Amino acid sequence: MEELNWEKLFSKERERSYGKQSSPKEESSYQNPAIVRNAFDADYDRIVGSSSVRRLQDKAQVFPLQENDVARTRLTHSIEVSALAGSLGKSVGRMLEGKGIFCPEQTEELSSLLRVSGLIHDLGNPPFGHYGETVIQNWFSSWFHSNPLLEIDHIVLSEQEKSDFLYFDGNVQNLRIVSRLQMLYDTYGANFTFATLGTIMKYPWPSHRRKGGKKKFGYFKSEEELARKVRTELGLPENVRHPATYLLEAADDIIYLCDDIEDGVKKGYIDWDREYTQLKEKLKADERMASLFRKIDSKEPPQDMDLAEMKTTKVRIFRNAVQSFFFTRAVEEFEEKYEIIMCRAPQTEDKTIELLDCERALKDELTKITARNCFSCREVLSLELIGDKVLKTLLDTFAPVLIKSTGEELVSPKTYAGKLYSLISPNFRYIALHSHEKTGAFSNSASSNKKSEKDLLDELTPYERLHLVTDFIAGMTDSYAVNLYQDLMGVKLP
Repeated sequence: MEELNWEKLFSKERERSYGKQSSPKEESSYQNPAIVRNAFDADYDRIVGSSSVRRLQDKAQVFPLQENDVARTRLTHSIEVSALAGSLGKSVGRMLEGKGIFCPEQTEELSSLLRVSGLIHDLGNPPFGHYGETVIQNWFSSWFHSNPLLEIDHIVLSEQEKSDFLYFDGNVQNLRIVSRLQMLYDTYGANFTFATLGTIMKYPWPSHRRKGGKKKFGYFKSEEELARKVRTELGLPENVRHPATYLLEAADDIIYLCDDIEDGVKKGYIDWDREYTQLKEKLKADERMASLFRKIDSKEPPQDMDLAEMKTTKVRIFRNAVQSFFFTRAVEEFEEKYEIIMCRAPQTEDKTIELLDCERALKDELTKITARNCFSCREVLSLELIGDKVLKTLLDTFAPVLIKSTGEELVSPKTYAGKLYSLISPNFRYIALHSHEKTGAFSNSASSNKKSEKDLLDELTPYERLHLVTDFIAGMTDSYAVNLYQDLMGVKLP
């Protein structure tokens, strides 16, 4: 059986190679033997201080629009996933070293690759979390089916272009952010290594070829050529995942399964004593589960603790023990399924292998606890209804104007279209107008491009215009989306 090649899977190549429009400082970090960071450490360093990462502090994990630090945000969630993913990489690397497959340097590279992938895995999430994704999907579904503007103005999108919006996914937007939208000084985005880009493509197929009728996919049409380059460089056949992706997915699951419950207990929505008792009863027939629960029960907090703090301590003991359990099982499963994971042939099942499927019963029960206590609570439902109104209104406002207006109307501050266009972040506008250019630094692009902004806008296709709107709205934080909605609706003055 032909296997994937780790040397290729750890490719340090980037869409823009060093030595071509790269700064001396960046080049020296790879040529100076005193610099010990690897290429994936460099990826982490170049994104950790970015606006894309900072925006995660005001994006919901479970509870939107929080004004305290009781519950996690997407930022704190991503930091935890990054840390755990790096540790998973180190454990799996050591296991592969023991089999003679890895050397110590490769273990460090796998750990660093997963650390940066964990940090950026949720960058593309729109305001109001996964519900925000649903709102965007539903809005486009309604708009494509009932909007006479599309027929009257002969606006035609291909099946793949429509599918990109009908099944909009924050995970897919990740690739677009790091390869285009998070500008440094050119149109290559953060210009990450191909190994990092390959790892965050969780479902490596386009939107119109989703497997098993599911909505999950890996890249938009706008990034299709980049995805092809990444697969070629990494030696990944079509529809085959990067092996590190399995570990990234496991790290994400391990963190959110227990952290969401801890947040629910701290917010007062989960009666942990009751839920934990029921959980043990449901899973007691499994001896491994019984052993896990005995370990948890042996670590009861001191009885003289404050009652509220005791509840929090109990659920934190549970969280730590279950995360350790899942961690061990993920490493064991990666070892057991190594040949399948490394096989160049696509998996035949509609469902891609997930490492934690080996503990499906426990995973499902933890998911149900959060679903019935947190996602259905009045606070979350009310805030999601607000998010629904906010996102639909913003899409109603911006999309038709961007689709039908001429470049002259959009650049004029005197027109309604121009006023709206001016609200879109300048970097998103720049990327929309220049993303086809791969000429390096802005100064070079500016000198070589003689067209006006008006002319460039007139050349944008409907697909590119819709991406501009979606990039802008999906990139908003929860608070910014609400504030812009209030400004546009006259609820408050800017």
